Amino acid sequence: FRSTRSTSGWSGRGGRCRNPYALDRNPCGSSSGSGVAVSANLCALAVGTETDGSVVCPSSANGVVGVVPTVGLVSRAGIIPNSHPQDTAGPRARSVGDAAALLTALAGVDPRDEATASAGDHRADYTEALDSGSLEGARIGVAREMAGFHPAVDALFEDALTEMKRQGAEIVDPADVPHRKELSDPEYQVLLYEFKAGLNAYLATLGPDAPVKTLEEAIAFNEANRERSMPFFGQEIFLEAQEKGPLTTPDYLEALETCRRLSRGEGLDAVLDEHRLDALVAPTGAPAWTTDLVNGDHFLGGSSTVAAVSGYPSLTVPMGLAFGLPVGISFVGRAWSESRLIGLAFAFEQATQHRQPPRFLPTAELDRQS
Repeated sequence: FRSTRSTSGWSGRGGRCRNPYALDRNPCGSSSGSGVAVSANLCALAVGTETDGSVVCPSSANGVVGVVPTVGLVSRAGIIPNSHPQDTAGPRARSVGDAAALLTALAGVDPRDEATASAGDHRADYTEALDSGSLEGARIGVAREMAGFHPAVDALFEDALTEMKRQGAEIVDPADVPHRKELSDPEYQVLLYEFKAGLNAYLATLGPDAPVKTLEEAIAFNEANRERSMPFFGQEIFLEAQEKGPLTTPDYLEALETCRRLSRGEGLDAVLDEHRLDALVAPTGAPAWTTDLVNGDHFLGGSSTVAAVSGYPSLTVPMGLAFGLPVGISFVGRAWSESRLIGLAFAFEQATQHRQPPRFLPTAELDRQS
């Protein structure tokens, strides 16, 4: 959330993070490192943070499980903010079972984050949801409009739907989310306002010796240290955010109300209620692209935005390989439906066993479609 040409996985302090399946490919972002670390067996568990796609995209691209809980189930205290309505921390693991165990430990009330005030009413031992028969009798909606961005991914998605049906699920196809395409602009406006306000508030807690105390000072620091902090891309989004007013600005309030209305009551809640669904499914994203420090990331498509804007839970689990590169399938549900999503994803994982460990190849196997 700095430049219109950002390269995911790149850090001015740490250098470039690589995808362990093909080292010239991108790990996606923005929580690149935690996704790669779990995938490459550097750790068993990790925590990512998501505003829109930052947990699920690296999880999909690096062949691991990623859980994005309902906003308010897991504390954001200590996390550098991007957007209060959308930010959340979430587990990363190589299996749904491990992710469920970590979520059980993370969930709960934290007085430092008022969004968690009702978390105690909803948290659970999520390992109790690990039932390989969870797909039996489940009603699964197919978010068709969120697919169609890559033929190899579409083929894996069709195989996944066939397997879920074989496991006893009732597939409702299509079950598209109303107003999904209308969320992009109001979400971006909310993020710009929220980023400035949130970052300024966060930096103010670091004390008088902090090298930067505001977004404006961060922008100035980047300019003064351009060779180290911005050798490949700039800070156009920082500059846009800096121009925004406070969170009392009418344009911000209107955009926030639009996001909540279109993503929840007229969006996810509407389609889930209409078809009496346990969850929606969609491809999480495309196979990892080659890292391009000149032009930046080139996303082909993804399915994170509706869940992210609504603050509802989603979970991605490996769906297979395309050209030797992993891709995931996302399960999206109602607020506080983590246990149900974990059960469905676990049943799919156990039936398919799609995850294969990375081999740290120098490049993708372009002669191999699966």
